[in-house]
Amino acid sequence: MPRKRKAIVREVLPDPKYNDIQLTMFMNCIMKCGKKSIAEKIVYGALDIIAAKTKQDALEVFKTAIENVRPLVKVVSRRVGGSNYQIPMEVNEKNGRALAFRWLISYARNRNEKSMIEKLAAELLAAFKKEGSSIKKREDTHKMAEANKAFAHLRW
Repeated sequence: MPRKRKAIVREVLPDPKYNDIQLTMFMNCIMKCGKKSIAEKIVYGALDIIAAKTKQDALEVFKTAIENVRPLVKVVSRRVGGSNYQIPMEVNEKNGRALAFRWLISYARNRNEKSMIEKLAAELLAAFKKEGSSIKKREDTHKMAEANKAFAHLRW
C-alpha cells in the first residue's frame, strides 16, 4: 500500500475483436516481453477453438470460466506473538480476477498439448466445466481458508 497517495488505476481499452475489457486484461497477463500481437493470436485462437468445440459464444464461455476459477477467500500469513498464522481473508473482485487469470495461465502453460493456443483452450474449457487444475487450486484455497477459520479473529 502506498504511503503518500492512492495508486493511479490505468484505463484499459477494450480489445478490437470482442470489444471486452476483461479479455484485454487477460491478454495483457498472457503477454511476454511486450509482444501483444502474439498474445492476441493465442487468445483469439483459443476462443475460436472453444467456439468450435462448444457451439456457444466463446466470450460467454471465457467469462464463465473466469467466474468459476475466481476465489472468494484466501489465506494470508500473519505473525502474532512469535508464531505465524494463516488468516482467512475475503478477496475483492479485482484481486480475485487477477488470481484467476494467473492460475489459468500458469496451469495452461503446464499442460501437455502441442501449442499454447490448444493448451489455453483446453484449460478454459476445463474451467468452464468446473474441472481441471485451476479449479482444483481454487478448491484447495477455499479448503485452506475453511480449515483456518478459527484464526479469523486475528484479521486486521
